Amino acid sequence: MNITLHLVPIVSLLAGILILVMPRLLSTIVAVYLIVVGLVGLFGSGNFLR
Repeated sequence: MNITLHLVPIVSLLAGILILVMPRLLSTIVAVYLIVVGLVGLFGSGNFLR
């Protein structure tokens, strides 16, 4: 049984919700989002579940 986890949509959904709830954290949330997307792009999302 293979379970695939797509991190980018989950992270972007959480970031969007946090921005709506706490707009003052916009720059921090964007920075964390870009770091996570960059790490997923470099290492690939499949390596987190192996």
